[in-house]
Amino acid sequence: MSRYRRLLTGSTYFFTVVAHRRRPIFCNPLIRTNLAHAIRFVRGIRPFVIDGWILLPDHMHCIWTLPEGDTDYSTRWATIKRHVSSSSARVLADAALSTPSRQKKRESTIWQRRFWEHQVRDERDFERHMDYIHFNPVKHGYVQQVVDWPHSTFHRYVREGVYPIDWGGTPDIAGMLIE
Repeated sequence: MSRYRRLLTGSTYFFTVVAHRRRPIFCNPLIRTNLAHAIRFVRGIRPFVIDGWILLPDHMHCIWTLPEGDTDYSTRWATIKRHVSSSSARVLADAALSTPSRQKKRESTIWQRRFWEHQVRDERDFERHMDYIHFNPVKHGYVQQVVDWPHSTFHRYVREGVYPIDWGGTPDIAGMLIE
C-alpha cells in the first residue's frame, strides 16, 4: 500500500536539472530565492503540483504532477530557467564559460541545455523516485542522514507522517533506490 496520498490524476514526471558544467550555483541564496520566485510564477500561469523536490549544490531532482490532459512540462522548465537566468545573470553569468553556440542561441551559463525526464508509471515507480530524491544528499555525501539536508520536501513528508524522521539515516537503503 502506498505511503503517499495522491489526489491528482494528471501525468506525473521525475526530472533531473543540472547546472552548467556542474557549478555549485544552488549554494547561492540569490539563486535559491530566484528559483523559488520562478516556480511560484510558473505555477501561477501553468499550474502543477510539486510532489517532491531536492536541491543539491549543482543539480536538482523533482517530481511534478501536471493537470489532467496537460503534458507540457518543457514550457514550464523553459520559463523557470529563463526567469532564473535573467534575474541571476548579474551574479552568475560567466563569459569565460560561454561558447559560440551558447552565444548564438542566447543561452546563459547557468543551466545545462537539457534536462532529464521520466514519466512515472505507477505507485511503486512514484515511491522509488520519491525515495531516490530524498536520499540523494546522503548518496552524494553531503550529510549522514536525510533529515539533515534542509533543501528537500522530505521535511514536509515527515510532518505529514509519510516518512519517519530517521528514514534514510544509513547508506543501507541505497540498494533499494533507483540508479
